[in-house]
Amino acid sequence: MAANSSRIDEIQKESLKKDTLLRLFQYLLDFKKQIAVVLFIMAGTIAISMSVPLMVEYAVNVCVPKKDVKGLLLLGASSAVMFLLFLRGTKTRMKIMADASNRILLNIREELYGHIQTLGFSFFDSRPVGKILARIIGDVNSLKDVLTDSVTQLVPDFLTVVCVAAVMLVKNYRLALAALLTLPLLAAGMFLIETTAHKRWQTYRKKASNFNAYVHEDLSGIRVIQSFAAEPETRKVFYDLADQYRKSFVDAVRISDALGPLVEITWGLGGFLLYFIGIRIIGVENVGIGTFLAFSAYISMFWGPIRNLANFYNKLITNISAAERIFDIIDTKAEIIDRDGAAVLPEIEGEVVFEHVSFVYGDERSKLILDDVNFTVKPGETIALVGPTGAGKTTIVNLISRFYETTGGKVLVDGRDLTGVTLKSLR
Repeated sequence: MAANSSRIDEIQKESLKKDTLLRLFQYLLDFKKQIAVVLFIMAGTIAISMSVPLMVEYAVNVCVPKKDVKGLLLLGASSAVMFLLFLRGTKTRMKIMADASNRILLNIREELYGHIQTLGFSFFDSRPVGKILARIIGDVNSLKDVLTDSVTQLVPDFLTVVCVAAVMLVKNYRLALAALLTLPLLAAGMFLIETTAHKRWQTYRKKASNFNAYVHEDLSGIRVIQSFAAEPETRKVFYDLADQYRKSFVDAVRISDALGPLVEITWGLGGFLLYFIGIRIIGVENVGIGTFLAFSAYISMFWGPIRNLANFYNKLITNISAAERIFDIIDTKAEIIDRDGAAVLPEIEGEVVFEHVSFVYGDERSKLILDDVNFTVKPGETIALVGPTGAGKTTIVNLISRFYETTGGKVLVDGRDLTGVTLKSLR
């Protein structure tokens, strides 16, 4: 199989990104209490951030013209207290989510590792150990930011954008529409970037897997390499795989990093349109200075979260391929399982019988390893299996332990078909 080579990309089944994300976020449901606390804290911090521009507008439009020093001092003291509460709330929610996301990663890694232990030898025959390690370690670790930011960044930033847009529309819908005029441009650019970047990040994960697999094989077989003075050949392969790894990363990052400039450009255009339309079309005399200052603050409060959401979207594009690779293994069904009605194998005498046993690795029926093999080994009898490499000696032993299913025929121990007993009792 192609996956069995460290120099060939793995074949991975395609899945809908929406389904992958929903499945990944389901792990958050195990921490509903922590997430509820985080959401409550975020509601408070959003309320604080939303009230600051209104306080500035009130100070400029009301307190300053009236020379209300007491009112200005009260607003300043209130702002300081609110700022401290904002900092404390932000620190607390980040700490809670960091703990929750690390626990989720532990759960995913344990689930993945536990499932891999249930898979048969054919799974391990079809891929290098390094490619499996890449999924258990690297791919799982890459999900941390996505899980953490999905609550600490996605929710508050989305709510902030909605609240700011609503306040702006209520206060002056013409200024609000001017500031939001560039959103369609941003949405179109993000769609184009996502379409290209996701495929490139999938390629990057495959190249990283190839690289890890080769390094594992190379170091595990270092005695053989040094015995045959094969260092130059292995070094050449290493450099080639490392270069593919580097190029795939550069190709993916080159597309993903275009998202930042796109947000900055649309942000700048939105600010320009706000002042151009506000001054040249609506007229300064129709909009108070305090309102302009408030809108300037709201523009930053609007596009700041938009930038954060774009960065989060970028993380999804970058790391959703890792989630796809993890679920690809979790969805791999174990081939060797207890059949319905399997019985516990009692204490054995030790008779082993092969009845017309045939076996082939994979689906290549034309390349039978065993073809209509028949023999009986009595309890206490010692026999020798002799033959060249590939003749099927190890395969016979593996079939007795039911590490593989026979292609045809039966293997019996004390007259019991091994497919009718539980694996635990057999082994």
